[in-house]
Amino acid sequence: MNILSFISLVLLGHVCLGEYVRLTWNVTYVDTFRDGIVHRRAKGVNGQVPVPPVYINQGDTLLLTVHNELDVPTSIHSHGLRHDGATYMDGAAMVTQCGIPPGESFTYEIYGAQAGSYWLHGHRKDDVADGLRAPFIVRDKYSPYEYDEDVLIYLEDWYPTEVPKKMAEILAPNSVGPPAPTFATGLVNGYSGNDSRPIQFVPGKRYRIRVISMSSTMYWRFSTPGHKLEIIEADGVTSEPCLVDGFTLAPAQRYSAIVTAHESGDFNFIYNCTMYADFIPRIPGLNPRIYTGLIEYQRDAPIKQMEVVGDDQLVWADDLSMHALNGEPALPMERQVVLETRAFISTERINYRKLGSLPYAEPLVPSLFTAMSMGEQAMDPRVYGPQAQAFVVPLNQSVEILLKNPQGQPHSQHQHGGWFQIIERGPVDRSELEEPPAQANFSLANVPFIPVRRYSGIPMSRDTVDVPPFSYVKLRFRGDNPGVHLHHCHLNPTHSGAGLSITFVVAPDVLQKTMKIPDELYEMCARQGIKTKGNAVGNWGLDMTGLPPVPVELPNSSPRVPLPTDAPPSPINPPQPIN
Repeated sequence: MNILSFISLVLLGHVCLGEYVRLTWNVTYVDTFRDGIVHRRAKGVNGQVPVPPVYINQGDTLLLTVHNELDVPTSIHSHGLRHDGATYMDGAAMVTQCGIPPGESFTYEIYGAQAGSYWLHGHRKDDVADGLRAPFIVRDKYSPYEYDEDVLIYLEDWYPTEVPKKMAEILAPNSVGPPAPTFATGLVNGYSGNDSRPIQFVPGKRYRIRVISMSSTMYWRFSTPGHKLEIIEADGVTSEPCLVDGFTLAPAQRYSAIVTAHESGDFNFIYNCTMYADFIPRIPGLNPRIYTGLIEYQRDAPIKQMEVVGDDQLVWADDLSMHALNGEPALPMERQVVLETRAFISTERINYRKLGSLPYAEPLVPSLFTAMSMGEQAMDPRVYGPQAQAFVVPLNQSVEILLKNPQGQPHSQHQHGGWFQIIERGPVDRSELEEPPAQANFSLANVPFIPVRRYSGIPMSRDTVDVPPFSYVKLRFRGDNPGVHLHHCHLNPTHSGAGLSITFVVAPDVLQKTMKIPDELYEMCARQGIKTKGNAVGNWGLDMTGLPPVPVELPNSSPRVPLPTDAPPSPINPPQPIN
């Protein structure tokens, strides 16, 4: 595709607009008791937490005016939206914009090009975990599936400590490792999972149940015993129907499933929402936390007693068993980017995490502004600074990400600006593994067998993928959305806040010819004393004078486990080469 064709496609995509939906968010601190256990300060909208869900129709444009009444900058990311031709609306602070400073406002224009289940959340210093988050639904203009009603269930974890205090513990100098785990409570539709309202069913009707995980750290399992779930969407990507008993949601993942009500309303049923994490101790009542709600056919009907079945006997959603409805075949691998999750302690005794060679840190100039102002040098990843961990992708190049997780805890990896295809899963080589943290529920002595599995037919696409412990995943995406897109772990603040991010800079040469950043965004930066031209520090070329020093890894601080020479054969399959 040449540049003129690309420009035509971008313009064509915005010709047939629907309605403008106007919404104002006054972002403030709010005192809340939403879990029924702890009174604490949160970040809310218009004086309330939870933030109400937002709905628009496909083709509509949400005009979201955000007024920042906090005492720190903030920004709002529309999680899962591509923002073709307008990636400055992505809302990632110091990547696509400067944060909105206290006392100021900015209006995001969010075009609902693709129907699906998304969410809006703060993207400055991980303030999503403090409550600045809301479901965002783009309703289908023409749905390929028939259903009678739309039901929304959104899931959150809620901690007794605000993010800044938790991050101070995580990054504290001289700490010997991650702080002791804090046990979250689970929220269902904004409040304690113990107080879930019934879902009303009418016999014979079909219901689209959207389940959105807005968790910052914890995982969820959702099931509807007595009713099958027919998955039709994952992360805004419509799928072929996939019949399951339930699905696991890593932080930031979403599913839609059709549930057909029984013909008789003689019984009510239970639905299950279980919040858990395998990387912190299992303590009854704390981890996991099991919440149930009612699928109500009649108010006074008895609850159907279902046979108790273990999770290992149920069919759970699986990326590699799903297929995107659009029929797009697997992309070719024109380039491979190898990323690996690692933890280390710096010479300053600070705990860090990294995906590339260094932990991510915000540049002093937003990376999108560097891409727009550096001319031909924008194609050189070094101009974005060493800790932006930038990978420059030419227009339409097909990239495979080999993402290896040798650690004993999972990572929920999200990519801004589009979706990736899920190609393959398998085990990390035994020699690369790290010993799990002491609070984990397993050790290298009992690592489970992990088979190599690959997509068949049409691969599924999504924007957030779970990478289990000691495993790898291969993802592919096409660089067809010029802009600067973060790829990061969505476990906040413990992972992304400690550096587990990298940056994809897609077609900066095309970007300079096709996009104009609004003056308002430049002015917002200027009022905060933030430069908007030049490299990561605001200089020209590769002059990084003024950039903070990069962390230096303390020797032997990464918990990689050396194998003795007489170690037994690995119980894990070695990765297999592919074409």
